[in-house]
Amino acid sequence: MTTPEPAGSAAIALDEIAPRQCSCGTTRRAFARESGGAVSVHLLQVDKAITHHHRIATEVYVILDGVGEVELDGVRHPAKPMSAFLIPPGTRHRALGDLRALVVCLPAANDADEYFD
Repeated sequence: MTTPEPAGSAAIALDEIAPRQCSCGTTRRAFARESGGAVSVHLLQVDKAITHHHRIATEVYVILDGVGEVELDGVRHPAKPMSAFLIPPGTRHRALGDLRALVVCLPAANDADEYFD
């Protein structure tokens, strides 16, 4: 698999992007198109997250607001503002609690790379 060439720089207000439902709650996604698929950034509001994994993507979660947990391969880790979590491909994960997070996805998020047990 080759990594797409970045298309150039961009700036955006994440809170102005229309929200969409995802397996973790509600997300506002940016930069997938602008980066040529190399990366996407998501503003995530956790709500009834479902355990899942990705075969290709690596994700980084940075908790912005709230208190809860991030579950990685069945192990729950405390989550509070400024907690960060590296989630490599194959890691079963979900977030729990009233959390808002910035999620960086490499390569960019692709619904076809989301697998459920």
